[in-house]
Amino acid sequence: MRKALRWLLALTVLIGTLSTAGAATAAEPEATGTTGTTDIKDQLLSIPGVSLIEEKPYTGYRYFVLNFTQPVDHRHPSKGTFQQRITVLHKDVSRPTVFFTSGYNVSTTPRRSEPTQIVDGNQVSLEYRFFTPSRPDPADWTKLDIWQAASDQHRVFKALKKIYTKNWISTGGSKGGMTATYYERFYPKDMDGVVAYVAPNDVVNKEDSAYDRFFATVGTKECRDRLGAVQREALVRREALEKKYAALAEAEGFTFNTVGSLDKAYEAVVLDYVWGFWQYNLLENCGDDELIPPNAATATDDQIWNSIDTISGFSFYTDQGLSPYTPYYYQAATQLGAPTIKFPHIEKKYIRYGYQPPRNFVPREIPTRFQPYAMRDVDNWVKHNARHMLYVYGQNDPWGAEPFHLGKGAKDSYVLTAPGMNHGANVAGLVADQKAFATARILDWAGVSATAVEAAKPLAKFDKKLDVRDVEREPTLRP
Repeated sequence: MRKALRWLLALTVLIGTLSTAGAATAAEPEATGTTGTTDIKDQLLSIPGVSLIEEKPYTGYRYFVLNFTQPVDHRHPSKGTFQQRITVLHKDVSRPTVFFTSGYNVSTTPRRSEPTQIVDGNQVSLEYRFFTPSRPDPADWTKLDIWQAASDQHRVFKALKKIYTKNWISTGGSKGGMTATYYERFYPKDMDGVVAYVAPNDVVNKEDSAYDRFFATVGTKECRDRLGAVQREALVRREALEKKYAALAEAEGFTFNTVGSLDKAYEAVVLDYVWGFWQYNLLENCGDDELIPPNAATATDDQIWNSIDTISGFSFYTDQGLSPYTPYYYQAATQLGAPTIKFPHIEKKYIRYGYQPPRNFVPREIPTRFQPYAMRDVDNWVKHNARHMLYVYGQNDPWGAEPFHLGKGAKDSYVLTAPGMNHGANVAGLVADQKAFATARILDWAGVSATAVEAAKPLAKFDKKLDVRDVEREPTLRP
């Protein structure tokens, strides 16, 4: 499948450039591998239930990929365990620690989140339960919920806090930002601060008009019309392009048992197109004739196909594409919710299914039942109890249409928006005064020196390898 690697690279470069602009110039100390006379690896492996998968070298750090034994059910720990992967990017036990999760799989390549660079600290990263290989066998899917996942983080924190005794900050982007929020809701005494990036907040699952308002005004009318024309044309030419899709499926061995048919998969990919553009691209990309045909009506079938494939990806709604993300779609169908949007620029006769619910992307043998109270509870808690929480959104990111809001009960907590940014929005992309303010708050929560807080600049230099954010090609219905 053709992927939008060119656009991911552009986004990565943008993030890196913004981070470099705010980097401090002070030299970074080398990693300290011991506390007293005990090597850090020995300390980590002395924790009950921790085992080593591998250690990877990285200058200035020690980097470990570990297994951590977790109960399948934190309410009944005696009823079985599973191995959950974590990684530890060790700097120094005297530094703050950042607890990172993407909400999906954990990367086993050394990476540093933005808060970790800002505080020049250690980083513990956690793989979300039920994402392979961190999945119980057999899998009791009823044990995949936000409380169980927060309890995973709580147990990891309690175990590692004995080694990393300084302040801790949790962070994550998108579903990772949601995960950091849920962790704070259930275990508010663990972390000293929370930095949640582009975290959706679907409080009422059946009320999605905010997304329709977003798509009616985002960017420019010229760009919206150009994208809408390509999306519509892909449905007008459905018969011809589905033949191309069938040929691709046969060549690659793709099947469509979960979603139900190639036709359903095709429409799902096409309806992702406009959302996918704004989620991963900048407004300036709209003028790229190679990415988006300037005249959809006269474009060739290949031009329409390539544009849809580059932005949405025809392989995703196959069984092979959906399988790694079954845990996400299960959560969306049971607790997280998912958006449904309208397509006013496309005649109804061309749309057969509309935005399909997440239940359609979960194998039939896995039952789901939606719990409408779950997100309402979290939203209410954040409004009235947020403490030391920072939310960062991108102005042109569709997922920011339903953000978290703060109420009168929130203390030292903030919601900021990066102008022109997409789903890769971060602190470095904020306007100058907000960037300095947010950086200072993160440093303060991390418990570093007052001088560093006042300077309001990242304490670690930007590292072009370590600070590359893994901006994954996430399908539209997956935050």
